[in-house]
Amino acid sequence: MTEVQKQEQKVSDLTEVIAELEKIVEEKPNNVMARHHLGLVYRKAGRVEDAIKQLEKTIELDNQSMESMINLGAIYFDQGDTDRALELNEQALGISPTMAEAHVNIGLIRQHRGEVEQAIECYSRAVQIDPKLITAWINLTSAYTMNEEDAKAVDAARQAVTLEPDSPMARNNLAVALYFNDEFQEAQRNMEKAEELGYSVDPRFRDALQAKLG
Repeated sequence: MTEVQKQEQKVSDLTEVIAELEKIVEEKPNNVMARHHLGLVYRKAGRVEDAIKQLEKTIELDNQSMESMINLGAIYFDQGDTDRALELNEQALGISPTMAEAHVNIGLIRQHRGEVEQAIECYSRAVQIDPKLITAWINLTSAYTMNEEDAKAVDAARQAVTLEPDSPMARNNLAVALYFNDEFQEAQRNMEKAEELGYSVDPRFRDALQAKLG
């Protein structure tokens, strides 16, 4: 099967799933689980407005639906509505204060807004709750780097690589953190590993690192 055929198959599969879920929702409008999954599939199919409507309705029907809040928050974040994204993730945390994913999402929103100190607090809370959550370590690395806390960035990046040695992003983040911590040889090794794993390294970073290595 060619790549085009695979993509066509995916579209066909999504269409079938959407049709099945729409039928369930039509027959049982208060079926929270069906609406939640329909929202997720709509998003996957690129039908963002439909996804928003279903997830908003899911939360209206069940104000404890944390997964719907998290997923809807992600959509609003992608659309640039950080206020609504923040509101939804905070709503999820109000239900479950130890939901590490929500802490990460709030950290990402804070970091996007330039509120780096607050972002670090959110990511740090997330890794306290779930030390194996690699996205928290990756984002914490980035935030520490932005805040020029280079040694802490290296420590966070090493944690991410320890959890997933073959994560291209974790390897690249470690390379960048090592560069700013003046550990250029190890930075080069991790940059090359990131590329080997398929990461598209920023040419400006490569050039800057090569200049340091002479």
